[in-house]
Amino acid sequence: QVQLVESGGGLVRAGGSLRLSCAASGRTFRYYPMGWFRQAPGKEREFVAGINWTGGSTDYVDSVKGRFSISIDNAKNTVYLQMNSLKPEDTAVYYCAASQSRRLLVGVRIEDYDDWGQGTQVNVSS
Repeated sequence: QVQLVESGGGLVRAGGSLRLSCAASGRTFRYYPMGWFRQAPGKEREFVAGINWTGGSTDYVDSVKGRFSISIDNAKNTVYLQMNSLKPEDTAVYYCAASQSRRLLVGVRIEDYDDWGQGTQVNVSS
């Protein structure tokens, strides 16, 4: 099992930027895909971005393509989510997730992931 701790959330105006970090401990996430999800009040948790352990493969939900960028630093056991041109509809709790499957390249479903962080709140004001 891996422990995941997110940081970097906060309040930002529309058009602004934030960078979320997810630090992993307990085991390396080398060889395993990582992802970011978000959950807005009254809505289901949704996939935002995913990355394989080399960083060579990524996937994004359509609503963030061109604005968000996921990256990974295996030396630091940390995955990042750079969020630019933020919109009020990006307001949500953002969760980092780690898969235990070596057969999966990039996971886009909740069930692809086994370990979750506690979440970090992102608020975007209009």
